[in-house]
Formats: sequence, structure tokens, C-alpha cells
Amino acid sequence: MFRFLIVCICVIGYLILSIPILIVEWIVGKFNKRAKDISSLRIIQTVFKFVLKVTGTKITIIGHENVPTNQAVLYIGNHRSFFDILLTYTLCPDLTGYIAKKEMEPIPLLSTWMRYLHCLFLDRQDIKAGMKTILTAIDKVKSGISICIFPEGTRNKGENELEMLPFHEGSFKIATKAGCPIIPIAISNSAEIFEAHFPKIKPCKVVVEYGAPIYPDQLEKEDKKHLGAYTQKVILEMLEKNHDLV
Repeated sequence: MFRFLIVCICVIGYLILSIPILIVEWIVGKFNKRAKDISSLRIIQTVFKFVLKVTGTKITIIGHENVPTNQAVLYIGNHRSFFDILLTYTLCPDLTGYIAKKEMEPIPLLSTWMRYLHCLFLDRQDIKAGMKTILTAIDKVKSGISICIFPEGTRNKGENELEMLPFHEGSFKIATKAGCPIIPIAISNSAEIFEAHFPKIKPCKVVVEYGAPIYPDQLEKEDKKHLGAYTQKVILEMLEKNHDLV
């Protein structure tokens, strides 16, 4: 419970103490939006790295060189833990917004930081609103901001991380419409940080692997038609390969 309490204190404490930082970032953004965006990114990455250090998690990173640094991408990952966001966001080389569930939008301060970081809130119950969010994500990618989404739609709470929930195909329109590559991310053993023994946080080993970029326009017709299933298969292969590393 000690680590859990420390993590809670870190997160809540930072959100409260960051109010002056939010104001400064807002002012900077009035004069130089790019500087404000990069500053917000690096601040949150530093906070996330500290929180992960508190958890005692040992992280093995594979294939990070596969992430292009000269263009925006669509990150696609499997989702087992709240810590998946921290694990992957600390590794983003440039501006990246995450697509989060609509229920997070009313949370004070947290949602403000998320907007600063170009995160979007997706209402999965409202098809029209959901499509609007996807269109906004497409525009962000076209403007040079990467997007990350966990297309299972929710955390996979099953016992076997190799049995993923189906990927929602609509998420992949971001890549096909924006003309960007897909970067598949396989996150192994992240549920062992917290969810597997809630409410305790325990040190464990986690593997985060980045697969080779997937260019939708270069795929076979059938794979392009079922891009979600194709990407999920790529991630599953990485999860199976890394199963013995954790």
C-alpha cells in the first residue's frame, strides 16, 4: 500500500501545485504555441518517469528506433493497465495526443493538462460525437501531432493478456485518412504493476515493444480492409515473443 499512497500523493499533489505552471504555459502559448506544446510535453514526461520510478517498475524497451521522428504517426497499443499511458507517453519523441474516454473530461486540472497535450475525449456511446473526435484526430495528425489510441475500447481485464479484445476498426481511419504510418505497440505485463493485485502497487518487469511502421496504402487489399485485425495480429506476435521476458 505504501507505493500506492506515494503515487496518489505525487499525482494529486502535482495537479494542485501545477496550477501556476498551467498559467505560465498558457501565457507562453500566446506568444509561441510550439514552445508551449513542447514544454508541456516534457514536463508531463518528467512527472510520469518519476511516478514509474516510484512504482519500482523495470522497463525493457524494444524497437523504439522504429518510431519516425520526422512525421506524425498513429500509435496503436494493447491496453491492460492505467499505467500503459505513462509507459508509452514517456517514450513519445514529439507532440502526441491520446484519445481518452469521455468520462475523464470533467476531472478538474487533469483534463486541462490533457487538452494542453492535445488529448481528445471520445464518447463511445454517441456515434456522431465519436466520428467528430476521429475527424479532429485526423486534423491533428495532418498538422504534425501524433495520436495514440488503445482500440480495444477499454482496459482488457482478462487473465490472459494474449487474448485481446477486438480492435475497433473505426480508430484506423485516423491513419488512412491522414496518410500516416501506424506504429504498433505491444505492452507486456503492465497489469502486474497495479491491476493484478489492486490496491497494491508492486515492482515488476514490463516490456514495451514498438513494431515496424505499418503503411496502410502498401498492404494487400484484404489486410487494408481489415486494418484493425491486421494490426492486432502484429501486436499479438510481439506479445507472444516477449512473454518469457517478464
